[in-house]
Amino acid sequence: MAAMITVDGVEMPCPSSYSWSLQDVSVGDSGRNESGTMYKGRVCQKRKISLEWWAKRPEEVAQILQAFNPEYITVRYVDAMQNAYITGEFYVGDRSAPVKQWMVGNKLYEKVSFDIIER
Repeated sequence: MAAMITVDGVEMPCPSSYSWSLQDVSVGDSGRNESGTMYKGRVCQKRKISLEWWAKRPEEVAQILQAFNPEYITVRYVDAMQNAYITGEFYVGDRSAPVKQWMVGNKLYEKVSFDIIER
């Protein structure tokens, strides 16, 4: 499988921008005490991937948005920390798809973008 990212087993077009990040999830009473010492209380870490596809036709944008539309999705992706493809369950943040041009015979979205966050 050569695709950079797959969703529920379906290969996605290669993203124009792919930004991997790792978020710490801390206990509810994390914070600094009166002396300024931080008590983080990390309980786990979750991955977040910011994705963008640039200059896509309406049918391509629809394919991407439909693939990432379910409440939870299984994603196979390149993980920066593992230096390997791994699979995880994700949910999708707010999606955006601004139009670049919309003329007869020449419809184009500037980009489609959103974050996926590990469940």
